[in-house]
Amino acid sequence: MKTVPEVLFVCVHNAGRSVAASVLLDHYSRGRVKVSSAGSIPGKEINPHVAQILKEKSLDPSKEFPKPLTESAQQQADIVITMGCGDACTFYPGKRYIDWELEDPAGKPIEVVREIVSEIESKVLALLEEIGITA
Repeated sequence: MKTVPEVLFVCVHNAGRSVAASVLLDHYSRGRVKVSSAGSIPGKEINPHVAQILKEKSLDPSKEFPKPLTESAQQQADIVITMGCGDACTFYPGKRYIDWELEDPAGKPIEVVREIVSEIESKVLALLEEIGITA
């Protein structure tokens, strides 16, 4: 792995799970991890409940927007974390792929989305610990 590891979060719409994971990892890693996110079928906007929950945590999701999954993004990443994108991700040799089974927050009430974001936060903190970075 590079001096600054690169993590790519991928979900279907890049509007909820991958955005939350990206913002949380960026926050907790404090620049010690290069973070990006993408979607296999990008949505039109960030899930408003996810954005609200991140803001409640004093995090800024305003720079986030749904982005398409590209070959380049996958090739640059050291770790690709998928969240329900199925077979949309091409697998490249030498990359580490992890699948986080998480409920899709689309259309869910904010209480459910809050639980999903909390689960993502736990997984992000565990990932940091695993790659040797203190949150």
